Amino acid sequence: MTMTTDDEHGRSPAHALLADGTTVCIRPVVPADHDQLEGLYDEMSPENLRLRFFAASRRSATMAADRACAPARPGYRALLAETQGQVIGLAEYETGDEADSAEISIAVADGLHHRGVGTLLVEHLVSAARSEGVTTFTADALSDNHEVLRLFSDLGLRVARRFDGPEVRCTVPLDEDDAYLSAVEARGRRADVASLQPLLRPHVVAVVGAGRKPGSVGRAILHHLHSGGFTRRLFAVNPSATSILGIPCHPSVTALPRTPDLVVVAVPAPAVPATAEECGKAGVRALLVVTAGLDSDQAQALLSACRTHGMRLVGPNCLGITNTEPDLRLDATFAAGHPHPGTAGVAVQSGGIGIALLDGLSRLGIGVSSFVSLGDKYDVSGNDMLQWWESDGRTDLALLHLESFGNPRAFSRTARRVTRRMPVLTVDAGRTDAGRRAAASHTAAAATRTMTRQALFTQAGITATRSVGELLETAALLHSQPLPEGSRVAIVTNAGGAGVLAADACAEAGLALPAFTPSTVDDLLDVLPAGAAIGNPVDATAAVTEEQLGTCVDRLMQCTGIDAVLVALVPTAVAEATGDDLVRALTRPPGRRARPVAVVRLEQALPVELLPTADGATIPSYAEPHSAARALAHAAARAGWLGRPAGAVPDLADVDTPRARAVVDDHLRAHPDGGWLDPSTCADLLSCYGIPQIPWAWAETEDAAVLAAERLRGVDGRVVMKAHWPGLVHKTQQHAVHLDLRGDTQVRTAFRDFQTRFAGLMTGVVVQPLAARGTELFAGVVQDEVFGPLVLFGLGGTATEVLADHAARLAPLTDHDVHDLITSPRCAPLLFGANGIAPVDLEGLEQLLLRLSRMAADLPQLAEADLNPVLATPDQVTVLDARVRLLPRRPHDPYLRRLRRGR
Repeated sequence: MTMTTDDEHGRSPAHALLADGTTVCIRPVVPADHDQLEGLYDEMSPENLRLRFFAASRRSATMAADRACAPARPGYRALLAETQGQVIGLAEYETGDEADSAEISIAVADGLHHRGVGTLLVEHLVSAARSEGVTTFTADALSDNHEVLRLFSDLGLRVARRFDGPEVRCTVPLDEDDAYLSAVEARGRRADVASLQPLLRPHVVAVVGAGRKPGSVGRAILHHLHSGGFTRRLFAVNPSATSILGIPCHPSVTALPRTPDLVVVAVPAPAVPATAEECGKAGVRALLVVTAGLDSDQAQALLSACRTHGMRLVGPNCLGITNTEPDLRLDATFAAGHPHPGTAGVAVQSGGIGIALLDGLSRLGIGVSSFVSLGDKYDVSGNDMLQWWESDGRTDLALLHLESFGNPRAFSRTARRVTRRMPVLTVDAGRTDAGRRAAASHTAAAATRTMTRQALFTQAGITATRSVGELLETAALLHSQPLPEGSRVAIVTNAGGAGVLAADACAEAGLALPAFTPSTVDDLLDVLPAGAAIGNPVDATAAVTEEQLGTCVDRLMQCTGIDAVLVALVPTAVAEATGDDLVRALTRPPGRRARPVAVVRLEQALPVELLPTADGATIPSYAEPHSAARALAHAAARAGWLGRPAGAVPDLADVDTPRARAVVDDHLRAHPDGGWLDPSTCADLLSCYGIPQIPWAWAETEDAAVLAAERLRGVDGRVVMKAHWPGLVHKTQQHAVHLDLRGDTQVRTAFRDFQTRFAGLMTGVVVQPLAARGTELFAGVVQDEVFGPLVLFGLGGTATEVLADHAARLAPLTDHDVHDLITSPRCAPLLFGANGIAPVDLEGLEQLLLRLSRMAADLPQLAEADLNPVLATPDQVTVLDARVRLLPRRPHDPYLRRLRRGR
């Protein structure tokens, strides 16, 4: 949900949802609000005035409005909530003698309590306060003001209460811990689902733009709604007709006999804004805009109408929406046919991908619970749909095709929760996007958008496939089969060649083919025909009968050390002659098995089918071994993700965030455009987070360099000298490093060499002791403008970009994330000990990555951090060289509840 940075501090309007799905605008108070604010209090009952001001005085209303509308002053912030231009709530805070503590007060209009107005205002006020360094809210309330006391208790923050007669003093630390984020998330989920009811479960639908003659998109959607059996009221809007396709037609939305919940807009682009405004004024709650080609002014006018009048919006430029609930049967799309009802939720940005998924799911028999073509995604997003499917009571499989992300960190939190309940699959679109970030460091060069998306999917437990075909193949297995406990597969075939293909496919997919125990071999020999080869694959020969094959698979299902069975079959004349149907051997009872089974039939025409079993279950059948193996690998990965508890962000000792922010602020005051830090400032910043650095000294003259070398003699008395000037990043490429310097003469010679070659550039040198031998690693951070900070790790040194042995995860890192970072690169065996070499200090390595992650999460101004090399030895982990670049960015609160402001 993209917002401008000013929104983060409450300086620009932000739209958000109340508990009942109503859209409100949260914005700063301005002097022109005085009369409305005074009216807010004037219309309160005497009892509510007493609870707010501790006395039922009308004079208090004027004083409160005066205070809120006074000129801006340090330490004071006031936010109001309004809907349809009417102020319905106010929240304000003011600091006192202590700048990190503020007194808060809240007022909500009579008749609007219990809808979440006050809570939403406080959430926005908490975000604004944090950005200004306020760490604690305090509030005085009457002890019988149960509503405001409940508001504080339900925020998700710790609350301390101190009673003093009829009053109670509440103290609320503004810690952003997981409990608070989860509470905000739960409130947002309820509000989001409520706001989608008019869109996905409308009682009255109208189509604007349905033509009298065939050929228009509007008419096609109207026909689809009618032929699909929409069970509720349906109207058409066309000033030139009284009936279209037998459906009543009216000249305008305002002329309809009932106000629609949902209006489908299929008019030319120039007419879209006026249509949206008419719908909003009529009380419509949701718009589906299929029109394409809106220019920026038209798009802004459309979104403004939706926000002003509280309408949720799908589109523009989309295929439509579907909800197959039996008592609704809403199919507002212009796809060729109606999807089969089922249990898969689908959200796509591409209409073509949507049609392919609808057709594929219907053909497989999985069917669709609801479908939304997001189009240009001005409002309703994949995040909204995940929350809908989580609560709709029908969906057990979620399929996404997203070309862009509005708020990836909020999406990730939602997805981590939803994927614990159902599989969430996506096509990793745009993998070859050449959008590498324009930056100079190794970190930025390594961080591609593909790597960032994959980190998001991995951390959130999303199953990412590489094509629509692979998505459907995987969906078929996850829909029909239990998850495997691991990645160990047994292969059974009636043709040796097919078994070899299946074995290759499994190995390439990362699956294991374990050898069978002697008892398993004996069991299989007992049931298979003479000549069968009991390896893995099991070659049951062309002579295997239906009964023998079924018994073989059943026995493999009972073997310890086997997690799934893959059966590769080819048609043979032997089976045909005996009347055996080998596929039937797999679909007979027990059709539902405790472990997954997949079939490969090389003669199969379709890439994947679901074969019905005798007891009503299904088994996936694939035309290619690689398809089956990929699906099993995705299932094993999901099982592994579910099998470990959700990670936690560890607490770190010796972190001084206030001092780090002061270092950043001081640098940006001196360098308003940002840039690379000098060595001293860089070292100061890293020390704020306890990141270990090799000792070093700064020298600007030859004599100073000699003195520094005397103090810092390393292994065998040798030192390293590095030239420095503003903007220098790749020292090795510039030949700005001298290694292995012994004695004063070599130090002086090295300094003079730098002076000669870098005359007019060099501002000084860094002198360090020569480090001991160890494994050179690389760690870094890139602040992605969309995804937030990305932490990278891998093999370091001068070849880091050539070898490209990197892994990445989005910050903040959990304990599981940092373990995955360390184990994912190809160089991981070097870290854990190989060929008699002792393992490196793994705990120190984990700490370094966690501290780097914390620094990136704390400091949005941190554009890049590049630690290369990081020397890892069995005793310690030390940063030998570091570069940090800052940019003048303001804090961003990705979890603040608000609606997106368009694409």
